[in-house]
Amino acid sequence: MVQAYILIQTEVGKASTVAETISKIPGVLQAEDVTGPYDVIVRAQADTVDELGRMVVAKVQQVDGITRTLTCPVVHL
Repeated sequence: MVQAYILIQTEVGKASTVAETISKIPGVLQAEDVTGPYDVIVRAQADTVDELGRMVVAKVQQVDGITRTLTCPVVHL
């Protein structure tokens, strides 16, 4: 199982709607609107890195109002 944080920038005023929409995507564990350089932070999981990448590109990035994403896989050192 691979987990990642997805940091999201949105159009002005869209953070809450984006977080709510993303929270319904299968594999998303949590989606919160936050303050700072990013507007929404998502915790997601998938069986493989490839599957996680497909989720981000095919589902998360397609949500209306998103301008940029940054995916940060969780590593256990």
